[in-house]
This record gives sequence, structure tokens and C-alpha cells, in this order.
Amino acid sequence: MNTSLESTAGRTDQRPPRKRMAKENELAEGKYLYAIIVCPEPREFKTRGIGERGDVVQTINYRRLAAVVSTSAIIEYENSRRNMMAHTVVLEELMTEFDLLPVRFGTVATSAELIESRLLALRYDEFTALLEEMHGRIELGLKAFWHEGAAFEEVVKENAKVRKLRAALQGRSLEESYYERIELGEEVEKAMNQIRARDEEMILSRLKPFSHKTKTNKIVSDRMVLNAAFLINREDSAAMDDAVKRLDEEFGDRLMFKYVGPAPPYNFVNIVVNWGE
Repeated sequence: MNTSLESTAGRTDQRPPRKRMAKENELAEGKYLYAIIVCPEPREFKTRGIGERGDVVQTINYRRLAAVVSTSAIIEYENSRRNMMAHTVVLEELMTEFDLLPVRFGTVATSAELIESRLLALRYDEFTALLEEMHGRIELGLKAFWHEGAAFEEVVKENAKVRKLRAALQGRSLEESYYERIELGEEVEKAMNQIRARDEEMILSRLKPFSHKTKTNKIVSDRMVLNAAFLINREDSAAMDDAVKRLDEEFGDRLMFKYVGPAPPYNFVNIVVNWGE
């Protein structure tokens, strides 16, 4: 008996084992979402979709609205620079022509039908109202930082208690002045927070007149003074630019400004999708 031959009797799948395995390991495909726009007619865009496969970015339309999507494997996308950039460049192309509602990075639907029924149809009124609010508006971001040592120098100059505590530490060892140093650190932190609040209020007072909405975000470093986003009318962008320029000219000796935009309204719209609901 030749045991090297395998009978095919009773098999329902006659594909060679290697090809069958490759087919079974293929990932299911769905639709990756980028944004919601007002677009009654089907459209395709120049930018290719996430995943580096060359997928066409196009619309799924429902009445006056459309979801901007590309075909994608149904996977969880890593928050890598490459993936985030692929998502962002699609939004940048859309912004040249449309107001948009950005969808959270990494949102994938199993089918176009699901997007139409469970997103566009179900939330049509919500998205329509949000797009009306976003019409003709863009987001600009501003971060402000103290120059190295600038705030501490102001604290020492303005705060008599800090100067007194600091002087009392001269010539004393770390061990014998341990608690005094803790007290000094607490006083410096308190004083710097007061200066930060004062500087933040000053900056915002200069910029809020040009802003439809303002959002302040978390301070993420000791030298950061302000982390804010502004939703502004496009026609006010030049005035906003000038106001930021004047701040830099007036306070550039103690503050650094990082000014970015225009950007999609990430801080003012957060489209989160739960397909199970």
C-alpha cells in the first residue's frame, strides 16, 4: 500500500492546502471613516486611503450628507505617525472644499450599508446641525510657553516669602533644610500657578474677540502657559494671525508661541461611533 498518496474521497474543498490556508487567513474588509460632509452627489478624491494599499477615498451618500470613506481591512489601526498622517491628509484635502465633521481615528465599519443606516440615517439631524455650526469656520491652535527660567525669575522678583525662604537655605545642608526646601518648592509652585493664570487670562482676552468658541486643554509641562483651540470664522483668520503676532512682539522676551492651523474642528466635534448601539 502506498501511504504517500492521500485520498480525496469525502472532501468538500478541493483547493491545495496552501492556497486554502491563504484564503482562510485573508482579513475581512469594511469601510474606514474619515469625516462627515454635506455632499448630495457621489464623489471620489485624489488622496489615497489609510493602509498604503492605494484604496480610493470616496463618499457614501445619504440625502444631503455623505460619509467619506475608503475600503479597509477590518482591523484596529495603531496610533502610529504613518497611520495618523494617512488619516490627516484626507481631511486636509476635504478642507479645501468642504466644512467637515472629523470622525475619530481608527473607526471602521463592516459595510457601506451599516454606515448609511446606523450613522447617516440615524444621526442625520445631529450631523446637519453640527455642520451648520461649523459652516465657514476653522480651528486654530495656540500653545504658549515660558522661556527657560523666565517665570522663576519673576517669582523671585515679585514674591517676598520666596526670597526669604530661599535666602534662609544658603549654606545649609540638604539634610538640615529638608522641610524648608519642601516649603520653598510649594511656595514657588503656587506663585508660578498664579503667574500662569494671569498670563493665560491676558492671552485669551486678546484672542477671544476673534473666536466663535474657545477651548482650553490640559497643561502638559511646567513651562506651558496655555494650550488652547479656537473655532473661528474663516474671514477672521487674518485678524487672529495679527493678534498672535502682536502677542509675540510684545511678550516674546518671556513667552514662546506655537501657532498652528487651519485644522479640522477636532476640539469642537467628536464623532464617536458605536456600531452596537
